[in-house]
Amino acid sequence: MPAAPQATTHTTARYFIDGLTEAGIEYLFCNLGTDHVTLIDELARCAAEGRPAPRVVLCPHENVAIHMAGGYAAMTGQGQGVLVHVDAGTANAAMGMHNLMRARLPVMLMAGRAPFTLHGELPGSRDNYVHFVQDPFDIASLVRPYVKWEYNLPSGVVAKEVLRRGHTMMQSDPPGPVFLTLPRETLAETWEPKRVASYPAQRYGSVQVGSAPHEVTARIARELIMAEHPIVITSYLGRKPEAVHALEALAQLCGIQVLEFSPSYLCISRESPCFASFDPNVLLPHTDLGLLLDVDVPWLPSAKPRDDTRWIHIDIDPVKKDFPMWGFATDVRVQADCALALRDLHEAVLALADDAFHARVARRIASWAGARRERAQRLAAAARKPGQHGALEAAFVCAALGRVLRPDDVLINEGIRNAPAVLQHISRSLPLTLLGGAGGGLGYSAGMALGVKLARPGVRVVHVEGDGGFHFSTPTSVYAVAQASGLPILSVVLDNGGWQAVKEAVLRVHPDGPSATHQQFHARLAGEQRRFEQVGQAFGAHGERVTRPDELEPALHRCLQALDNGRAAVLVVSITQL
Repeated sequence: MPAAPQATTHTTARYFIDGLTEAGIEYLFCNLGTDHVTLIDELARCAAEGRPAPRVVLCPHENVAIHMAGGYAAMTGQGQGVLVHVDAGTANAAMGMHNLMRARLPVMLMAGRAPFTLHGELPGSRDNYVHFVQDPFDIASLVRPYVKWEYNLPSGVVAKEVLRRGHTMMQSDPPGPVFLTLPRETLAETWEPKRVASYPAQRYGSVQVGSAPHEVTARIARELIMAEHPIVITSYLGRKPEAVHALEALAQLCGIQVLEFSPSYLCISRESPCFASFDPNVLLPHTDLGLLLDVDVPWLPSAKPRDDTRWIHIDIDPVKKDFPMWGFATDVRVQADCALALRDLHEAVLALADDAFHARVARRIASWAGARRERAQRLAAAARKPGQHGALEAAFVCAALGRVLRPDDVLINEGIRNAPAVLQHISRSLPLTLLGGAGGGLGYSAGMALGVKLARPGVRVVHVEGDGGFHFSTPTSVYAVAQASGLPILSVVLDNGGWQAVKEAVLRVHPDGPSATHQQFHARLAGEQRRFEQVGQAFGAHGERVTRPDELEPALHRCLQALDNGRAAVLVVSITQL
């Protein structure tokens, strides 16, 4: 009697790769290890057989991998996969997970796990010293404060279901990071195809927030009709380009001044007459109606808003569920998609507006022209002050950079204490042409720039950081990836010799203390040589250092030419020292 034919089986790793593809994961930003052996083997099989699989982008350090995923998600709204090595790689990615959680950017961080069998009981059992030391009691605790969902893959039978659940969680509003661990033996298990089901997005996919309720929209519209000095404060509304257009239209219709406070996206064109810069303190004393739109921290505690101002908060996350304490009183709180809510609010105001309202708004907008001129003159005067040899002024440097950027170039601001100079002197007007950090972990902008370039290969991508941020960014990994993956970015390093933020924080709390008296802040990075540009050069990038004002513009043009020629560039500028 002939033997029964062998049933076809495949490894969990193969089904896992199929599940990634079915979920829409296009890229895996990877730093691989001994825990990923079966995934590596199945990725090679996919390539040999011509089967679809996510593209692997190798990153020598996880800080670059996680922030590349963040930059890509910021441009596309689509979370990608980051694959790291057990607890060590998870720890290296943790700071980036903090940043992406605060920025509400989706990412699926996946870490392999050390084998759980010790004596060769299963394929993939322990065969290396590190398998004993990379098995902590609670690997997920390394990133638990920063994730919406965490899970450990228990069996290949549910590989696609687990991936769909993780993808749904990271993409649902408000979006954010998720974490999944992958035991080595589980990835090596084999299963018949009929045992591993698919879970399509149509039935198991993500959920998005909609507009505000009709009655709430109508009430806000009536308040806008009556307001004399309305303002908007926002930070991340610009994560959706359609929200930028909706805000600009509503601001023009109602005569609303718009402030971006610590923006992580461009939220309104700098050319709009309603753009009122970045400092709420100037307008808070006059405001009778304020709209907080997609903003985490609308002002600092030192600011003094009027007691009688009415505040309306429309946000993808109005309760700030990841903030243990928040502390900003509002009169109306609505969880909504600002793009939809502002569109509906525009229609509601139009239905109520009469000629008298339109005339009043026109007068109000016209009255702002003088302040806008004064602000422009003040900024122009600051930009004309170059500084001196070895100590260029940040405003002068940023203004020069602003003059050579195209409208669609993407700028990522990690200037920290020089962030105001970046915002004020490098004018951006198109949605998604300005990104900033929402979290507190430095060293993010270079990795994000690489992810932005991957998502938008046709535009130039520039990031501005300090010398402290350059150290944190794992720069050898940055320029290795830029070279290997063909992602030329421009890094502008404002080198002031250390961490100005540390010095200023000490002086705010202890202005007359011994640190101030003796100028001892432990913030200066000492050393005879500081040649950051040579780090980029080691990986094929164009690198320059500028110490004199007359060197700046020619150097900027050479760096941008390098980008146009397919090479990354590093421009270090010596600015006023600590």
